[in-house]
Amino acid sequence: MDSEERERWRRCSILHVDMDAFFVSVEQREQPALMGKPVIVGVPAERSVVLSASYEARAFGVRSAMPMSQAYARCPQAIVVRPRHELYYQVSGELMQIFRSYTDAVEQLSVDEAFLDVAGALRRVGTPVHIAEDIRRRVRAELGVPASVGIAGTKFLAKIASTRSKPDGLLVIEPEKQIEFLHSLPVNALWGVGGKFEQQLARLGITTVADVAATPLPVMRKAFGAMGEHVHELAWGRDPRKVTPVRTDKSMSAETTFAEDVSDPEVLHRALLSLSHRVGRRLRAGGVSAGGIALKLRYADFSTISRSRRLDFPTDSASKLYEVSKHLLESVGRLPQSVRLLGVRADHLQESTGSVQLTIDRQDENWRKVEKSLDEVWTKFGAAGLTPARLLHRAAPPEESRRDQEE
Repeated sequence: MDSEERERWRRCSILHVDMDAFFVSVEQREQPALMGKPVIVGVPAERSVVLSASYEARAFGVRSAMPMSQAYARCPQAIVVRPRHELYYQVSGELMQIFRSYTDAVEQLSVDEAFLDVAGALRRVGTPVHIAEDIRRRVRAELGVPASVGIAGTKFLAKIASTRSKPDGLLVIEPEKQIEFLHSLPVNALWGVGGKFEQQLARLGITTVADVAATPLPVMRKAFGAMGEHVHELAWGRDPRKVTPVRTDKSMSAETTFAEDVSDPEVLHRALLSLSHRVGRRLRAGGVSAGGIALKLRYADFSTISRSRRLDFPTDSASKLYEVSKHLLESVGRLPQSVRLLGVRADHLQESTGSVQLTIDRQDENWRKVEKSLDEVWTKFGAAGLTPARLLHRAAPPEESRRDQEE
């Protein structure tokens, strides 16, 4: 690649890599018999939601975040697989390592997608197309899951390209063709154009990106304010945002919605223990500790309250998370009504140093060793492999909403 070609590719060096039905893909890797079948990752409970759906299930109208009852109605033959979030986070970490072997400019957006700026890797590795093809090959060979990649000169266009390359594809929007490509799209392809805004634009006869571009900026600004200016800039391919490598989660949380509203303190305490272990595993998998803990309560009438507490020392221990969240629940006092949803959130995250504050009898360190052993079992065998004895008394409550919900 000569200097002229390299300079051309520098104007088209942003990749958006997005996994295809990530949770389902990982489960299909673990259970090849699921390949080619309508698969839903989620908890089989009426109040639960779909976390991920295979493309075979999507053909029946099943989508992520859809209530499970609705998904069953649309696709009664679907195979429902309980989620194994620790396994997904392990694969996600391996995925990000592959990305960072090409460039340090990796902006992770979620567990299964990231932007990469490969301008600095052109001389060493090759064109963005070559890099994208190599990433897809390695992800398939090393992790056993498919990935779709969009390549463009801006983050906005790269995201559009990856969406239109799904499933398991690659799409390049070359610099000299980006305006032509953009203007062929419907207006809802622009970031920020949802259903209501789309209707407002339609009343002015604006239904495509080309229509937005053809509308004078003063008209857009007068009709829609800053949002009008924003979409007008996008319609001309102008997106100045850079790929930002540093992305630190401010919190990690887990929530459960009960199949029936709960007022029994023992049931709530068991749910807190289960949630604390879910959050603790995520903290340890991410190499971070919590400096604060928050409790979320949603009552039967959908009113929601929260309680929080800063910790004297950061922790990644489920035992500590449970201890503090239980005190937070008790601080609420007598519950005015039964509980529909319960959540535990780890706040004020910081990188773990590997050291912990110990009690005199080393109780904290002992619990931490046990939990790290649990991590290994859960990653390999899932929730059925090993669980705290207290959670065996009764079936764990169904999971519904999570911060790490896919797509």
